[in-house]
Amino acid sequence: MQRLWDTHFQLLILLYLLGDVISQVNPGVCRYPLGMSGGQIHDEDISASSQWSESTAARYGRLDSEEGDGAWCPEITVEPDSLKEFLQIDLRSLYFITLVGTQGRHAGGIGNEFTQMYKIKYSRDGSRWISWRNRQGNEVIDGNRNAYDIVLKDLEPPIIARFVRFMPVSDHSMNVCMRVELYGCEWLDGLVSYNAPAGEQMNLDGEPVQLSDSVYDGAVIHSMTEGLGQLTDGLCGPDDFTHRNYVWPGYEWVGWTNESFPSGYVEIMFEFDRVRNFTTMKVHCNNMFTRHVKAFRQVVCYFRSDVHWEATPLSFSPLMDDVDPRARYVTVSLANHMASAIKCQFYFADTWMMFSEITFQSDTAMYNTTLAPPKTGGGPPTSTDPGDDPTHKVDDSNTRILIGCLVAIIFILVAIIIIILWRQVWQKMLEKASRRMLDDELTASLSIQSETFTYTNTNPPCSTVPSELESSSTYERIFPLGPDYQEPSRLIRKLPEFTEEASLASTAVAATATKAPVATVAQDGVPHYAEADIVYLQGVTGGNTYAVPALTMDLLSGKDVAVEEFPRKLLTFKEKLGEGQFGEVHLCEAEDMQGFIDKDFSFDISDNQPVLVAVKMLRADANKNARNDFLKEIKIMSRLKDPNIVRLLAVCICSDPFCMITEYMENGDLNQFLCRHEPEGQLALISKAPTVSYSNLCYMATQIASGMRYLSSLNFVHRDLATRNCLVGKSCTIKIADFGMSRNLYSGDYYRIQGRAVLPIRWMSWESILLGKFTTASDVWAFGVTLWETLTFCKEQPYSQLTDEQVIENTGEFFRDQKRQIYLPQPALCPDSVYKIMMSCWRRNAKERPSFQQIHHALLQSQD
Repeated sequence: MQRLWDTHFQLLILLYLLGDVISQVNPGVCRYPLGMSGGQIHDEDISASSQWSESTAARYGRLDSEEGDGAWCPEITVEPDSLKEFLQIDLRSLYFITLVGTQGRHAGGIGNEFTQMYKIKYSRDGSRWISWRNRQGNEVIDGNRNAYDIVLKDLEPPIIARFVRFMPVSDHSMNVCMRVELYGCEWLDGLVSYNAPAGEQMNLDGEPVQLSDSVYDGAVIHSMTEGLGQLTDGLCGPDDFTHRNYVWPGYEWVGWTNESFPSGYVEIMFEFDRVRNFTTMKVHCNNMFTRHVKAFRQVVCYFRSDVHWEATPLSFSPLMDDVDPRARYVTVSLANHMASAIKCQFYFADTWMMFSEITFQSDTAMYNTTLAPPKTGGGPPTSTDPGDDPTHKVDDSNTRILIGCLVAIIFILVAIIIIILWRQVWQKMLEKASRRMLDDELTASLSIQSETFTYTNTNPPCSTVPSELESSSTYERIFPLGPDYQEPSRLIRKLPEFTEEASLASTAVAATATKAPVATVAQDGVPHYAEADIVYLQGVTGGNTYAVPALTMDLLSGKDVAVEEFPRKLLTFKEKLGEGQFGEVHLCEAEDMQGFIDKDFSFDISDNQPVLVAVKMLRADANKNARNDFLKEIKIMSRLKDPNIVRLLAVCICSDPFCMITEYMENGDLNQFLCRHEPEGQLALISKAPTVSYSNLCYMATQIASGMRYLSSLNFVHRDLATRNCLVGKSCTIKIADFGMSRNLYSGDYYRIQGRAVLPIRWMSWESILLGKFTTASDVWAFGVTLWETLTFCKEQPYSQLTDEQVIENTGEFFRDQKRQIYLPQPALCPDSVYKIMMSCWRRNAKERPSFQQIHHALLQSQD
């Protein structure tokens, strides 16, 4: 054992001393099995979303192994368009993965389950998951055609990840099982992301040459942030960038023109996994000077080892070459700077500058591109055995000194870890004590007047919805509606500035709660409840209908339902409006409805005419929790009485199926109503389309503000305000409803967050998306988007020019508050005074946003 340790330690020293080994990774050689079949990956590092039985658990999903029942098999049948099931591998550190292998369940001829298609998701930090796409943008990988053959697939582009998920895909319902292996080598560069300006397009002889980083896996708006891409894929671009190779001319290169950079340089920031001792940076540059492309004339690099950048940068100027047009590596000496981040400014030498690879050499940043694989399988090689070469002997005294230093460092680290753990335990004890005190205080002081309700629903535009290809890797569109889309929001992604507390914040909704709610006062004074303190009411259509503080729900439960039982035989089905996991929403005609409603409410029709109503129907086989939530929802709805809120008219709860009957306006929802109309003007005269005047648009917006003013006065929080949830009656009257989420027509406005919650992200405030925090102030934000929809006649989706991930990245800009956030533009019909109201709704600080009372007053004044 001691001899083995000495050999490996000498190997580490040898690797440290060999300073001139080629540092860039070679995808053609980096193809070694990472340990699923060889056992180097341990059972505890293999997990899954579910398992059919203990004998088909994740640990049995090892390629070419027949242990257990022969493979990993999920608990349920894989359905089309379902990505709920996955097999996950934790590699414990970053790896450069170039190849994957899959196999079905054979089990000595007993099994015949396999996966015909699958997708791969990966993560470097375990929080932000990225969908792998090939160079043509396709996510689906062809899998197996039988249960026993191994199918190997190259990942082009390769991925750099610690966590990898295999996700079975099927075009029909089928049982699947998987065995897998990953191939590659350890990512010793330590680079976890680079941030750079987005690549640009060159117009060359009338033909476009696209020089964007097309495989970048971070966010891309005006710049690329928090990702890796073509500059780290191990693929060097050709000398002639106009040559078509993989996809289009210029594909392998990322390029910029000096016309876009008045400062004269392109700045790229590199983030690493830890503080490293950097010796060189190698940049693969194009030098086709006949096309006005040259390598950089100077690079200035800044280093950061903690939170501050070093004041004195390093500067390097390579020799300019106007003779040889071939691409080349430019090696920049980094003079053994210690850093965890490097920011380099590359100065233009000509009109264009193009890079295809950037690699770093530090104390461990070396890749083996020529050495043979190890004699025993199961992992990537780092070197040949130094004992085979007498020139690689290491002085024993140096070895002893280094061992002593390492032992001392280990003892120091252990002591630090013990101190940190003790502080965390002590802090948690204090937090629990303070939380118990807060529980006692709030139980005594909270009243019905301080209750916070969450009222939900949303709807899409009549024109463009981003395509599946545009949809981000983290936010997957849900269509058709899935059975679990009613879950609350979670933290979507971690920004660099987030604290741990912020990253753990989430929207509060729980199926049951027995204790009094613990509230924190939100920025606008509305209580914000913690997840364990909320009673979640499951809407019959699967929508997130209400999130109600547990204390409030307990008080409400003792009151009688203030609506009448309605005879089912008087309901005539007209149309199905939507459906969900526990029920459906129908459009019906109700006869003799006038006799079953409050005297303070009247229909604008004669007594003997049927009334158009929306009927929410709970399925007869719904579980007990769903039935209880349905009755609680009736109690809450029966107390909402405002001219601009849809009224609960009657119920059918004496027998199954349970039904609640609500108003329905004859002109449908506002989104579709405006899509069918045009603004007054010459265009409308030519098209002969029905029109809506600007004054009527303002009138409708004012009614929405009035209805929200009423809800906010009750501390109800409507988490899905949009035109799709506003119904239109005669003379442009508006009432706010809640069943847009159940309609397939509007599924394009709802997106699944990391396989869990479904949220209307284009209507949500930054704090709702990033922190899961919903208050009246976040409703005000959504009202601003709804007002924008109204004045654009719902002709496009909010932020239609941005993909889903770019929308989320834009909310990150609001969080950072560096004046780089993007706002919705001023609609053509919108006067400056009304656009000023919109902008006030989108203020970063929730305290500075207007109340609905102020918005309603301002809109009334704008009509004078």
